[in-house]
Amino acid sequence: MNRKILKRLPLHKLMDLKVDYAFKQMFGSEKNKEITIVFLNAILQRTGRDTIQEVLFANQETGGEYEEDKQSRLDIVVKTQKGEWINVEMQLSNQEDMLKRTLYYWSRLYAAQLQKGKGYRTLRPTITINICNFTVFEEQNYYHSTYHLYEDTTLKRLQPKDDVLEIHFIEMNKFLSAWHQEQLKPLDDILARWLLLLGMVDARKEHVYQDIYRELEVLAMKDETLLEAFNVWESLSQTPDTIIAYQSRLKAILDEEARLDDVREKSLQEGLEKGLEKGLEQGIEQGIEKGVLKVAKELIALNLDMETIQRATGLTEQEIEKLRKK
Repeated sequence: MNRKILKRLPLHKLMDLKVDYAFKQMFGSEKNKEITIVFLNAILQRTGRDTIQEVLFANQETGGEYEEDKQSRLDIVVKTQKGEWINVEMQLSNQEDMLKRTLYYWSRLYAAQLQKGKGYRTLRPTITINICNFTVFEEQNYYHSTYHLYEDTTLKRLQPKDDVLEIHFIEMNKFLSAWHQEQLKPLDDILARWLLLLGMVDARKEHVYQDIYRELEVLAMKDETLLEAFNVWESLSQTPDTIIAYQSRLKAILDEEARLDDVREKSLQEGLEKGLEKGLEQGIEQGIEKGVLKVAKELIALNLDMETIQRATGLTEQEIEKLRKK
C-alpha cells in the first residue's frame, strides 16, 4: 500500500488507548462526537432507525464516594437523543471488584435522573459499558457479554421494549486472542475494527502489534470514521500537555497495580505460613492439606482469580469451585 494512515508519528509514540485518560480524550470529547457515536452504535449493535444519532456529553462522574475512587475514574457519560444514559468505563487493570462496582455506578446514574417532584416514569434506560483489559468471566470464552433483567424460569425480559438496565462487558484479552486465532472478520464487523484500534498498543509491555496496524491500515482506507480516529490519535500522541497527563495517569495505574500485587503476595504468604504452622501442630500431612484449604478459602474471600489460587494451592479448578460454593 502506498499511503500510510500515520504519516508523521512512529507507532511506538502512540498512546495506549486502553489507558482511561487517552480513551476519554478520544471518545469523550465534543469535537470527536461522530467517532463516539459510531463506536457506541458498534458496541450496542444499533442499526437502522434504532441507531444513536446524537449524544450530549455530561460533565459528571458516577460513583466516587471514596477519595481513591475519585482519583481512579475517568468515565464517559452521554445522553442520547432518545434520553438514554450511557456510561462507558475503560479498565486497564483488575481491581477484583468489577461486578459490584458496575452495579453501583449503574444505580447511581439511574437514580440521578429522578428530579424532585417528578415521577418514576421519567426514569430513562441506563446502559453501562465496561471495556476491560483482563478476564472478568472465567467460565466463558466470548469477549462481548450483554446483561439485562430476566425472569429466572422463562428467561423473559422484564421490560423488553424499554430496558431500564443494560450492561456490557468487553474483555480485550479474549478479543485479541480470537483475532490472533483468525476467528474474526473485521471487514464485516465494525466493533472488531474499533477493538483492534484499542488493542494495537500495549503500554505495559511497551509493545505495538504490527500485524494489527497492517490490518487497520487496510480497514481505514474503507472506513472514514476509523481513519479520522487515527488522525485524532496521532494528534493526541504528540501534544505536549496531553502526553504529560497521559504519562502521569499511566504511572498512577501501574503503581496501583504494583500495590495490589504486593497485597496479594503478602496475603498469600501469610496464608501459607498460617496453614503450614497449623499443619505442624496437627500432623504434617493432615495439617498441610488443611492449611492449603484454609489458604484457598482466604484467597477466594479476596476474590482472586482462578489461575492465581491454583498456582498458590495446587488445587484443581473443581476443588476450588467446590470451596467457593461452600
